[in-house]
Amino acid sequence: MAQGEIILLGTGTSSGVPVVGCRCPVCTSTDSRNVRSRCSALLSVAGDNILIDTATDLRQQALRHGIEHIDAVLYTHTHADHIHGIDDLRPFNQPSRAPIPLYGSAASMSVIRQNFGYIFDEELEPGYRPRLALHAVDGPFTLFGLAVIPIRLRHGRGEALGYRIGSFAYLTDCSAIPEESFALLDGLDTLVIDALRFRPHVTHFNIAQALSAAGRIGARRTLLTHLSHEVDHGSHAGGLPAGVEFAYDGETFPFSVARAAAND
Repeated sequence: MAQGEIILLGTGTSSGVPVVGCRCPVCTSTDSRNVRSRCSALLSVAGDNILIDTATDLRQQALRHGIEHIDAVLYTHTHADHIHGIDDLRPFNQPSRAPIPLYGSAASMSVIRQNFGYIFDEELEPGYRPRLALHAVDGPFTLFGLAVIPIRLRHGRGEALGYRIGSFAYLTDCSAIPEESFALLDGLDTLVIDALRFRPHVTHFNIAQALSAAGRIGARRTLLTHLSHEVDHGSHAGGLPAGVEFAYDGETFPFSVARAAAND
């Protein structure tokens, strides 16, 4: 059993918190936990760094945490706040010049190829662009000796992928979890799950819905992420049930994972 570490690089919604131009109590708060960059996470195991989503704020997140290499990226979906930091992968190519593998659904890989054609079109004039390799996944796969299980989620009328690696699962940007996906989430130590705000939302779990899903999954510890400026860390955290907490940028915790037989 290998031990890994997770850093929640960003825990905010698509606008980030503070929201530009907003003077609400959360956006003007002095509590550092209320400062939320766009959602992403970094998993580190035995020297390998796996990034979940290239958030809009990737450059600042990498600088803040001293990230020196990214070895692979898992994409949940292709909304702007989750992919538009892709160009900030460029510096991570410098040591070896080897392409960084990107993993996600076939639909996500197609959108990324189309939206960032300057990266993947070999006929374009060479320039300072990231070197990346697209890999569509439709089921469990092995990455650096780790078993990675994609978790299909509903995200409004669309779909997103969550990911389970060992005792950890990351389920951001979801409004429902299909029945077959619940079966892939048994026995978790740590669950990170979308919980946008208290009021209902058409494409995200609100906090009550996230708590209901988390109660069914039954992880030892649950962290609520993708939080809007309607959530105040200090005043609202006390209303959460035992074992559940609001995530915050930079939060770090361990997880355990069994090594698979072979590396990809």
